[in-house]
Amino acid sequence: MREHLSPGQCYPLGATFRPGGVNFSLFSESARAVELLFFDDADQAKPARVIQLDPRRNKTFYYWHVFVPGIQPGQLYGFKVYGPNDPAQGLRFDGTKLLLDPYGRAVVKGKKYSREAAMRPGDNSQRAMKSAVMDLRGYNWEDDVPLGRPMAGSLIYELHVGGFTKHPSSGVDASKRGTYAGLMDKILYLQELGVTAVELLPVQQFDEESDHPPLKNYWGYAPISFFAPHQGYSSRPGALGPLEEFRDMVKAFHLAGIEVILDVVFNHTAEGGDGGPTFGFRGLENRVYYILDSEGRYANYSGVGNTVNGNQSIVRRLIMDCLRYWVRVMHVDGFRFDLASVLARDESGAPLKNPPILWDIESDPVLAGTKIIAEAWDAAGLYQLGSFVGHRWAEWNGQYRDDVRRFVKSDDHTVERLALRLEGSPDLFPPPPGLYQADGPVGGPHRSINFVTCHDGFTLNDLVSYNNKHNDANLEDSRDGTDANYSWNCGVEGPTDDPGIEDLRLRQIKNFFTILLIGQGTPMLLMGDEIRRTQNGNNNAYCQDNETTWLDWRLLNKNAELVRFVRGMIRLNRDHSLFQASWASPSGLKNRKLAWHGVKLNKPDWGDDSHSLAFSLMDETGAENLHFILNAYWEALDFELPVLAEGKQWRRAVDTVLPSPDDYCEPGREPPLTRNGYVAQPRSSVILIAR
Repeated sequence: MREHLSPGQCYPLGATFRPGGVNFSLFSESARAVELLFFDDADQAKPARVIQLDPRRNKTFYYWHVFVPGIQPGQLYGFKVYGPNDPAQGLRFDGTKLLLDPYGRAVVKGKKYSREAAMRPGDNSQRAMKSAVMDLRGYNWEDDVPLGRPMAGSLIYELHVGGFTKHPSSGVDASKRGTYAGLMDKILYLQELGVTAVELLPVQQFDEESDHPPLKNYWGYAPISFFAPHQGYSSRPGALGPLEEFRDMVKAFHLAGIEVILDVVFNHTAEGGDGGPTFGFRGLENRVYYILDSEGRYANYSGVGNTVNGNQSIVRRLIMDCLRYWVRVMHVDGFRFDLASVLARDESGAPLKNPPILWDIESDPVLAGTKIIAEAWDAAGLYQLGSFVGHRWAEWNGQYRDDVRRFVKSDDHTVERLALRLEGSPDLFPPPPGLYQADGPVGGPHRSINFVTCHDGFTLNDLVSYNNKHNDANLEDSRDGTDANYSWNCGVEGPTDDPGIEDLRLRQIKNFFTILLIGQGTPMLLMGDEIRRTQNGNNNAYCQDNETTWLDWRLLNKNAELVRFVRGMIRLNRDHSLFQASWASPSGLKNRKLAWHGVKLNKPDWGDDSHSLAFSLMDETGAENLHFILNAYWEALDFELPVLAEGKQWRRAVDTVLPSPDDYCEPGREPPLTRNGYVAQPRSSVILIAR
């Protein structure tokens, strides 16, 4: 017998807790029938209650809705949606599958969860993830707000929530390892390192299971519920645990002056392509949520089987509602958009000149104070680095990564390109004519996210320890992962006891850190590079939830001298306004004094076979005056130095060839030079400061 329930309202979408009950609203254009199912337990085989929505009473346009009295926060629920299963028409309804709410604020995965059950025929209710009702009111933020730190002066640290503390050596209580709470225990370490923002690999609920067990989707690039914090990163039981623990983490980071940036994945979902599991979007309105070809097949611009239809109006609304939610309710400070160029494609997959969703993100007032960072390419060849839409978007600078790697490796044809990268890549991010702003959000170098390593590729230790990738553990015959690593093993592939090779590797690592922190742009470090974390040559460890990817905190003591050097270089970067310059007038980039040199003053060698570069950098007042020598040549070179005003002398702040503590000298303790020249040793970096 059909229950007599209030019809409810079509807005807001999702499950909205109100006095007396919960309003549920769901979009499905082509569905013929919708059921709302309630469960008392995540592993419950049969629903405790089923509500059939009447299309005459519970449907407005394409929105199915109902108000259910008496429902409390924590209630588990899902939908079954019935309609035609006609893949050629883009319709893949399957009324046997329990579907997640696209707007669900929490997801619970039971012990009997199975990805396979969502792929094969039959009812999967017992083995499906389930959405949970949340009451978003009442959390005590204690006056916390997003920090709104300018991009200029920011230093980003990319990390994996699980891998940061999962290793037993982390010192985190076993119940909190690999969780938001575990990450909170390490905030002091990040603060002392000098980090101003953490960029978290995906924390939107994702499917950890892969199609190739026992391997997992460790990185999290398999999203399935965009509004829900990943349950697997919560140390607290129950549906409310992830939501509360995530907010506690954000609040703790903000108290330490550190922003929280989320790596968000709006380019694909864990449902994959043909034959993939049905978790939600596929069974709700497949041809709305995904880009399909004329025969109903999935477009694969993401490289993982499907492509989110980001410029379709319903999907645009979902993405914008989601971003606003993470800012308003969860207080995050920004977003890095994975394969963001996917969102530049129209509903047929063709690139758009002015993609609506990307302009929505740029211009939305709720997001105006957030950082928005694009990975400005996709898996199908759309490469938009330097030409990404808008004025606010920062971009991961893959050209920076490759050019710096090739210079430090001593490749030919690198010096002129290195100079561009040190300048903030003006060839990619030119200054806007006649337009200057204090924070430089319109054009300017801080749109360039400078990085040498990230989650995708070698760690910094492996970059100087391996010539080739070693991905056998991924069970793909090493076909996965890029071959364009621009790495050099310094003479031996992998670990070695040779002290000469180890000294060279350490020097090369310090060279990379030095270059990263003396250029214009926004620097980003990869988790654990400062303590020489290794993945044993695996440059695509997306599926390795084990010690291959976990941060081994024993390396902190083993490499304490490197950690000291990195902290010092970050401090040097933060202490000098020259590295935070924008196109702002009157004291910005356009008024700096920059001069390029070679071994002779004002005579840089831009030749193809050149391997060294020097430059001087001074602010308009002369209060900050620095000289840099970068020698990637395999022999020592004697560099002339600029003549200083009377009473000033050059002092050595950094020389990467020297052992600690002389490799980085604390401010005020830099030893003076005794001659107006400096011999830079092979493969070394030098910073001099005028005092």
